[in-house]
Amino acid sequence: MKIRSTLNTRDPEYRERREAMLAKIAELAAEHGKALLGGGEKYVARHRARGKLPARERIELLLDPDSPFLELSPLAAWGSDFQVGAGVVTGIGVVEGVECVIVANDPTVRGGASNPWTVKKSFRAADIAFENRLPLINLVESGGADLPTQKEIFIPGGRMFRDLTRLSAAGIPTIALVFGNSTAGGAYIPGMCDHVVMVKERAKVFLGGPPLVKMATGEDADDEELGGAEMHARASGLADYMAVDEADALRLGRRIVRRLNHRKAGPAPGPVREPLYAVEDLEGIVPADLKIPFDPREVIARVVDASEFDEFKPLYGTSLVTGWARLHGYPVGILANAQGVLFSAEAQKAAQFIQLANQTDTPLLFLHNTTGYMVGKEYEQAGIIKHGALMINAVANSRVPHLTLVMGASYGAGNYGMCGRAYDPRFLFTWPSAKSAVMGPQQLAGVLSIVARQAAEARGQVYDEDQDRAMREMVENQIEAESLPFFLSGRLYDDGVLDPRNTRTVLGFCLSVVHNAPIRGAEGGFGVFRM
Repeated sequence: MKIRSTLNTRDPEYRERREAMLAKIAELAAEHGKALLGGGEKYVARHRARGKLPARERIELLLDPDSPFLELSPLAAWGSDFQVGAGVVTGIGVVEGVECVIVANDPTVRGGASNPWTVKKSFRAADIAFENRLPLINLVESGGADLPTQKEIFIPGGRMFRDLTRLSAAGIPTIALVFGNSTAGGAYIPGMCDHVVMVKERAKVFLGGPPLVKMATGEDADDEELGGAEMHARASGLADYMAVDEADALRLGRRIVRRLNHRKAGPAPGPVREPLYAVEDLEGIVPADLKIPFDPREVIARVVDASEFDEFKPLYGTSLVTGWARLHGYPVGILANAQGVLFSAEAQKAAQFIQLANQTDTPLLFLHNTTGYMVGKEYEQAGIIKHGALMINAVANSRVPHLTLVMGASYGAGNYGMCGRAYDPRFLFTWPSAKSAVMGPQQLAGVLSIVARQAAEARGQVYDEDQDRAMREMVENQIEAESLPFFLSGRLYDDGVLDPRNTRTVLGFCLSVVHNAPIRGAEGGFGVFRM
């Protein structure tokens, strides 16, 4: 049935919420702008002076004209000592009609060298390619590891090469287009890809450059002899194709994808119908104060096709909204927090709904605004632990694709039960209004205060109230800062922070992506459910 929206966009409260969200969206745009700057004007200009294209322009030329590109983890390394974006651009784009994962080194940022966040961001891109059976295209120009941080990247960094071999073994194509340096360990990126294109007189692929070779063997050799594109095309055989320039390399990359004979394994979507309500309304739904509840049906009405939503158990466990819809023509089951707290009824309702989705091979969408599972003597005695475990068990063992969107709060075990990052959703995005932590800042500071007060009393000491106030303020400020979406996105706990107005488009694209792989529910059991 169609959702009847009661949202009044002329209401002063709505306008206040909208202004707060627009301010956060402006902050988001400013942070994204830092990633777009690359290494800065000086290094971008020097790169262009060498006749080379920036990473995002290479991606643009690779993609089909006017096709979408979903950039992933654009705020990686935010709040760290490294450039926002981590010196690499990752995302999903359409090449010759095929959705592909693209990983492009940004050589304007420390020569494209990999720091700890570069490595983690690349891992995430490879995981997405593997789970969704998407071809992986590497646009390579990197000086290898950022040597001052080698202790943090050398050991885990080897996974980058393992991932390439696993993709190939699974029949998922891997492609390397080499525009410049790909040295030392980085030489194994083209070395382990199925298809390799190198740009003549620009690509340099070798395990050891001239200085290292001289020191190790006493041999004199130049870059071209050791690892030039012509040598690899004529002598070593590492290059499958030699491009005359960057545009030619991208043309050859497109031709390779065209010949992959790639087919989606999931069912095709049905007709797409636009929602009845404007997506712009999403700007004013979430309150600035997340303690104030909001109706997630107002979000659902502006995201799903024709605003149609068949609600499941609408009178039971009302703090969790569950139901069936279509999004960009794809069937989807939705779990959305209504009043924040999850009780036993909500947990049991969720577990049954997840089982039904697995029976019908229907992907699930989790919309977060939860403070977690209810606590207190009455609820503990009624079995909130075993009921929460029931829901978490169902989420953990569900096999249909999961998409997660954190709109508001996502605290405690509620984050787990609603398929947070630890439960490997195919994609996880947040809104600028989102907050995630073990609990709210005030609650966490209050717990620490109670524990400290009890410890002082047990020792027979007088509790210092001034010190307590200072401690609570410090903890609240710290937890608040560490709960915010930019901080969490910088650590790759999501795949990006979304402008709410883009939610339907992004989720629809992600549903298209997950349908590259077969859509199958759990065929075995869900483990032991405590009843």
